[in-house]
Amino acid sequence: MSIRAELRRMRRMDRWMQIILPRMIRRVVDNGVSQPGWLPGRWLTLVSGDIDRDAGIGAVWLVWRPRSSKAVTHTALIERCGEKWQYTGGGSGSDGDLPAERLAAGQPGQVGIIELGGGSGGLSHAYRLQHRHPDFIGTIPWVGSNELQVAAEVDHLLLGDRRIEVPAHGRLIVVWKSPSTGRVGIRPSIVAVGRDGSELSRIGPHDSMDSYTWARLSGEAEQ
Repeated sequence: MSIRAELRRMRRMDRWMQIILPRMIRRVVDNGVSQPGWLPGRWLTLVSGDIDRDAGIGAVWLVWRPRSSKAVTHTALIERCGEKWQYTGGGSGSDGDLPAERLAAGQPGQVGIIELGGGSGGLSHAYRLQHRHPDFIGTIPWVGSNELQVAAEVDHLLLGDRRIEVPAHGRLIVVWKSPSTGRVGIRPSIVAVGRDGSELSRIGPHDSMDSYTWARLSGEAEQ
C-alpha cells in the first residue's frame, strides 16, 4: 500500500472512530464488555475493555475488519474527567487478527501463560485538567495499558490488587496508573491464577516474558 493510500485509510478510520468510540466507551463503562447488537462484528469487533473505577481510568481494544488482510487494531485510553469519561489517547497497529481459539501454554501460538503484547500510555489528562500548573512533570501520574494473550489454564489475573476476568478467547487489555518516571510509568505485576486458586505465572513491571516462559527456557538451557 502506498503512503498516500495508507494516510487516506488512517484518516477514514479516524473519522469512524470519532463517531463510534464514544458509544463504545459508554458501553464498556456502563455494561462491561459485549459486542453491541447494532455493530456487525465482521466490521468492528470489541475485543476487550478494562475499567478501574477507583483510579478513574479505562482502556478499550477494538479490531477493525477482523480476520481479513486489512485487519487493524485500535486501543483507546479513557479517563474520568469530572463526571464524564473521555478518550485521552491510544494507538493503532496492523497486527489485528484474532485467534480462533484459546490455546494451552506451550502450544504453537501460545508459548507462555501470559504473553505481553503492545501497549500505550501517557500523562494523566484528568490530573492536568484538575491541576492547571503542576509543580513539575514528575507529579503527573502515568496512565498505561497493555494487550495480553492468556493461556487456557488461567482462570483470572491479578493486576496489583485488582482481579481481572479473562474472556473466553484469551485476549484482553489491562489499564493501570502509576507515578511517572519522567518518560513512562511502571506497570504493576500481573499474576495468572488457575481455577484451583494457585499462581501459575507472573510477569513483573520490567519483564518482557512471564515466569513460566523463563523457567522453560532455563530448563532447556540446562539440558
